[in-house]
Amino acid sequence: MFEQRSARIIAITNQKGGVGKTTTAINLGAALAALGQRVLIIDLDPQGNASTGLGVSAKDRGTTTYELLHEEVALAAIIRPTATDGLHLAPATTDLSSTDVALGDQENRVFLLKDALAGNALAAYDYVLIDSPPSLSLLTVNALVASDAVLVPLQAEFFALEGLSQLMLTIRDVRETANPNLRIEGIVLTMFDQRNNLSQQVEDDARATLGELVFQTRIPRNVRLSEAPSYGLPALIYDPSSKGSQAYQDLAAELLARGQK
Repeated sequence: MFEQRSARIIAITNQKGGVGKTTTAINLGAALAALGQRVLIIDLDPQGNASTGLGVSAKDRGTTTYELLHEEVALAAIIRPTATDGLHLAPATTDLSSTDVALGDQENRVFLLKDALAGNALAAYDYVLIDSPPSLSLLTVNALVASDAVLVPLQAEFFALEGLSQLMLTIRDVRETANPNLRIEGIVLTMFDQRNNLSQQVEDDARATLGELVFQTRIPRNVRLSEAPSYGLPALIYDPSSKGSQAYQDLAAELLARGQK
């Protein structure tokens, strides 16, 4: 029997695709677990990439976050272990793509995930990471309403900061209407190439604009991070000595240090 814990819920969100959002969810989750934290990843993206990247194929997912939101199935009924000790998964399928239409008229539609995580549902966990879809959809709003904080992966590329404005407006709206305690955990620079002047320029601009919100840890472009999902493994297991794996271990340590402050 698990002791009851107060899990910290973090939505990993960026409405832009291809910025390393799912990679961050998987590898940050694995790195936190390696540091002794009990972690649950909630796959809330209809693409289900976090589920695939943790070794759960679409045909084996069974009951998923779709049933969690649409049919009020208990969270415990959909959670499954992964190859990483201390890391569990609530998987997703493409069925989630119907959420905006199917639940658009439901009065409590933005609170569905929050309600599903209420009570003792998260008593076994220290951290819950929600992998949100690359859009500002009803699923993303559910993630924000249910979370304590938002972590934003920011790709080190041209126009990177411009895409943050709409997300910040959405976070403000959620604070004003549904979750006044929502805070920004931080911005993490992803796909960083220290040999590229543009990456350094984006970092300089981000730190000048966002200050301490930007994590010191930068996630590099790394082939092992790209390869690991095809084996259904976090990089920490696939190649623990890779630069990508080491960066996510540093990010996990920095996240824990911020929490202690």
